[in-house]
Amino acid sequence: MNSKFARYVIIWSLIIATVFVADEFIRNVFLTGDKPRLVTPRGSLTNLEKSTIEIFNATAPSVVYIFTQGDYSGRKRGGGTGSGFIWDSAGHVVTNHHVIAGANEIAVRLENGEVVRAKFVGSTPDYDLAVIRLTGTRSGRAPIPLGESSSLKVGQSVFAIGNPFGLSRTLTSGIISALNRRLPTSNNREVDGVIQTDAAINPGNSGGPLIDSAGRLIGVNTAIISGSGSSAGIGFAVPVDVVNRIVPKLIKSGRVPRPGIGITVLPEEVAARLGVTGLIIADVLPGTSSAKAGLVGLVNGRRLGDIVTHVNGARIETLAEFTKELRKVGIGNQVNLTIERNKISRQVSVQIMDIS
Repeated sequence: MNSKFARYVIIWSLIIATVFVADEFIRNVFLTGDKPRLVTPRGSLTNLEKSTIEIFNATAPSVVYIFTQGDYSGRKRGGGTGSGFIWDSAGHVVTNHHVIAGANEIAVRLENGEVVRAKFVGSTPDYDLAVIRLTGTRSGRAPIPLGESSSLKVGQSVFAIGNPFGLSRTLTSGIISALNRRLPTSNNREVDGVIQTDAAINPGNSGGPLIDSAGRLIGVNTAIISGSGSSAGIGFAVPVDVVNRIVPKLIKSGRVPRPGIGITVLPEEVAARLGVTGLIIADVLPGTSSAKAGLVGLVNGRRLGDIVTHVNGARIETLAEFTKELRKVGIGNQVNLTIERNKISRQVSVQIMDIS
């Protein structure tokens, strides 16, 4: 009985071994892909894919890659890069102020690969916008289609085209995550109505267009919030309604009128440490409307002088809020300030100036 069982075991072992060896032989000889494989046919692209491709093909030719070289006091510094887009058929290109700030040489690579010089036209740090103009090229200049930002809705699809990390004409997509954000600028002011998006925006995307699903410009990509410096799903764009108001002024005169009253103020952190609510006037510039109104800054550089607490009855705590209220009234008009000095409040009428 044991002998018969042993024979069964040996036979089945030989069968299993034969199957295993045969399987390996068949795989190695007949199933190994040592020749190019046949391509599996696919069906038509989805409507979403077709739409995205059409948007890219229609708008990408308007997007440019910007290179800058700066010079401070005769000492060269490293060049910068960014994105921009063609604004009109005259060759004006819109980008961010921080992309070209401090540059004395600007070059632009167009969609066809041609690299041309560009000259500075104007910029405004208050809105982080700048305009340059292409020179010495006859290449076609396709202005980007213009949309509007006043009718945007959270959840709308958006696309960003730019040159992140020097990778030209990169397309990313996402949605509008929020509207009416306030974006601080480099000079302690704020841009209102900023668009927040989760479309990937990385270093090099600055100045590039944010586009809606109709292929229209709705914003200029300008900043991200990220601990690593790369996209973390929180990007910001200056809304196109602001762009469409500011860019023509830059093209016409190279600057944007800037409302002010001729004062400098202490940093908000200093006011907070002193327990002061409002703007602490550090200095009053001679010959300005503030000087004529009798405002005073720090006494002997140490003792508090005047503190601005309200503009036309609206409480203000930051320079951005102060500027916003002045902009509402307009350059050349009178504004009513509530001034506190030695804990005594009074009303002062001051004319708003153009301090640009």
